[in-house]
Amino acid sequence: MAKPDDRSNNAERIENTIGHTLQNRNEARDYEKAHAEELSEEEKQQIEEKNERREESIEGLQQEIQDEAEDNK
Repeated sequence: MAKPDDRSNNAERIENTIGHTLQNRNEARDYEKAHAEELSEEEKQQIEEKNERREESIEGLQQEIQDEAEDNK
C-alpha cells in the first residue's frame, strides 16, 4: 500500500535544504580562498560553477517556500 502524501513539513524540509546548500556554498568559498594558490584555474572554475548552481537551487527552493505558504493559506 502506498504511503499517503504528507506535505505538512515541506516548508521545514525546504528551509533545511536551503541552509545546507548555503553552508556548502560558504565552505566552498572558504576552501577556494584558503587554497587559492594551490588550485588550478580549472579547479577554481569548477568551484565557482558549482556555487552558481547552488545559487540557482536556492532561488528555486525559496520560490517553493513561497508556493507552500500560498497553498497553506
